[in-house]
Amino acid sequence: MTHPELLPRPPSPLVEAADERFTAHGVRLLLKRDDLVHPELPGNKWRKLAPNLRAALEAGHDRLVTFGGAYSNHLRATAAAGRLLGMDTVGIVRGEELAGRPLNDSLARCAAAGMRLHFVARSEYRRKAEPEVLARLLDGAGADGAYVVPEGGSNALALTGCADLGRELRGAADVVAVACGTGGTLAGLAAGLGPGQRALGVPVLAGGFLAAEIRSLQLAAFGGPAGEWALAEDFHHGGYARVPAVLEAFAAGFESRHGLPVERIYVAKLLWALTELTASGAFPRGTTLAAVITGRP
Repeated sequence: MTHPELLPRPPSPLVEAADERFTAHGVRLLLKRDDLVHPELPGNKWRKLAPNLRAALEAGHDRLVTFGGAYSNHLRATAAAGRLLGMDTVGIVRGEELAGRPLNDSLARCAAAGMRLHFVARSEYRRKAEPEVLARLLDGAGADGAYVVPEGGSNALALTGCADLGRELRGAADVVAVACGTGGTLAGLAAGLGPGQRALGVPVLAGGFLAAEIRSLQLAAFGGPAGEWALAEDFHHGGYARVPAVLEAFAAGFESRHGLPVERIYVAKLLWALTELTASGAFPRGTTLAAVITGRP
C-alpha cells in the first residue's frame, strides 16, 4: 500500500555557514537542513515517525498513541501525521495538573490536528516503561489496541530512519552533531555514517542518562554498538525548555548572521555547544563540522 505522505523526500540540503567563530579556528561549519525534509513533520520527527507509521498501517492499525510533555515537538508531529493519514491519535501527556488549565500553544496545535489528550500523574508517567503501568495508562486513555509510539519516537524502527540521515552525510563531514532528547536520532545517525566519521550528541536535558539509552537502542535496532559517537554534556542551559536570555540572544544573533530560523529548545543549544567547543579547541584545525538542524521554531 502506498501512502504519498510517507514517501521519501530527496536528501535535505547541506549548506555552508561562513562564520568567523569557526573559521578563526580552522573549522568549517555545514548546516544539514533537515528542517526542510517534510513540510509538516520536519527533521528527525519525520525520520523517526515514518518507519513507525508504515509499520502501523501495514499491520492494519487506525489509531496511534504516544507520550510527551506539555511542549513536546513529538506530540505535535504525531498529531500532524495522524491528520495526514486519517488515523486517530491519542497523546498521553505528563502532568495531570494540566487537565484543568487552558491548553498552551503546543497542546492546542495537537488538539487542532485531532489528537485526543489524556493527562496523567507525573509519578505514573515516569514508570510508563513498566508493562503493567503502560497497560494501565493505555486503558485509562482509551487507547487499548492502538499502535504505540514511544516518547520522542525513539525505538528500533526509528533508528533505521535516522540511519538514512547518516548515510546522506557520508564523506561530507568529519563530525556530525545533533541535539538529543531521547537519543534515538544520535543512535541511528551514528550507525549510518561512514568510516572515519563520528557523531556528536548535545543533550538538551540534564541528568546524564542518555549514554545507556543510546546503547540500549542500538542493541535493539542493530544487535550491538554501531558507529562512533560521543556526548557533549553541560550545554542544556538548566534543562529541557529552558531558554535563558544569553541563549536567546545567541540564537537571535545566529539567525541574523545566517538567515536561519533557529528553534530554541534543541537547535539553539546545539549551535551554542558547537561554538563553545570550537572556541575551546575541541576540534583540530581542518575539521569539517555538520550541524543537523532538526526542526523549525
